[in-house]
Amino acid sequence: MRAILAIAWASAWNRRLTLSLVVVSVALSTFLLIGIERLRTDVRDSFAQSVSGTDLVVGARGGALPLMLNAVFRIGGATGSIRLDSLRELEKHRAVAWIVPLALGDTHRGFPVLATTTDYFTRFRYGARQALALADGRAFEGTLDTLHHAVIGAEIARALGYRVGQSIALSHGSGVIAGADHADQPFTVTGILARTGTPVDRTVHISLQAMQAIHLDWVAGMPVPGRRTTAEQARQADLTPRQVTAALVGLKSRAAVFSVQRAVGDFAGEPLMAVLPGVALDELWSVVGVGEQALLLISAMVAVVSLAGLVAVVLAGLNERRRELAVLRAVGAAPRHILLMLAAEGALVTLAGAALGVAASALLIVTAGPWMQARFGIGLTLSAPTPAQWALLAAVLVAGLLASLVPGWRAYRLSLADGLSPRS
Repeated sequence: MRAILAIAWASAWNRRLTLSLVVVSVALSTFLLIGIERLRTDVRDSFAQSVSGTDLVVGARGGALPLMLNAVFRIGGATGSIRLDSLRELEKHRAVAWIVPLALGDTHRGFPVLATTTDYFTRFRYGARQALALADGRAFEGTLDTLHHAVIGAEIARALGYRVGQSIALSHGSGVIAGADHADQPFTVTGILARTGTPVDRTVHISLQAMQAIHLDWVAGMPVPGRRTTAEQARQADLTPRQVTAALVGLKSRAAVFSVQRAVGDFAGEPLMAVLPGVALDELWSVVGVGEQALLLISAMVAVVSLAGLVAVVLAGLNERRRELAVLRAVGAAPRHILLMLAAEGALVTLAGAALGVAASALLIVTAGPWMQARFGIGLTLSAPTPAQWALLAAVLVAGLLASLVPGWRAYRLSLADGLSPRS
């Protein structure tokens, strides 16, 4: 068997220029298969790890998925606003342990701004129920003296080069409208959160009172002409928050999640809804699942075309190698040895292509991972292949071996006399 492998390797090396094209083709198909599967896995993991210590997300009645995307992932617009008094009533429920209100809508240089309470930094969990930690500085205290303090995520600090003590100005909404900013009330960065690999890294955190302060001179989403409120003036105004976008809810017992969900849905004060994060994510995957399967199908078709190219190349060169095969038969090689040699040659080409594809996938993760994290908040991790990825690799190798049996079977049927006296 070792002799057959040695001959197969020498034969493949002798035709390395032609076979290298097949290797690149197999590598491309493997890269697509493994890359898409890795991206799918990492995207799901990033979404699943973005919030792990929250039992319910409460917001205005509407779609569960839009509420989840906006409140947790900072994607899309708010489904509506809810009164803070309603949350205080819900907090009295015997099964509710804590509620953290969230107010969204403003931005800073394209990054979302989240207004919340100091409880956010102690209650919010991500990943394996990990708590938020400050890499530098301290969190805002929610007092008038610290009204214009902001805590930024690690990605904002990296992308914009911010440090503790930096002065920043927030923009109203997406900030695309000229003059839609809150430059009259600048904020000071007092803390930078440690990297989490979640949307927290791309968020500016301020207090609910600060959100009220920067909108004192705004009415119906538009600035009042000629009216500018300074930071000092804001501290003298009534900054009691009245409405928020959503709220994170933690329960004393997970067993009460459905009873609290019903209580929120039946709340008489205003139309509310409570979403289970896991259920909302399942809804998201059901929406994008068709696209995932389509991408995998396209990658599989590319793999089939690559292996078909392998068969075509070997078959095309088989007629030129008939005398070579006949010489091998003449020195004692049995037909099965010829079959095994060509099968081993195809397997080596497939293995080389698969290895190159895996290496290209790993290189892409290393080089494009930081960009994906900064641009989309998706963490690509370089880790050992998952069972699904091992299955895809095995499928490529088995398919390559089966494809190489086609020219092998053709060579098997060549007779010794035909090889020594080929037809012209």
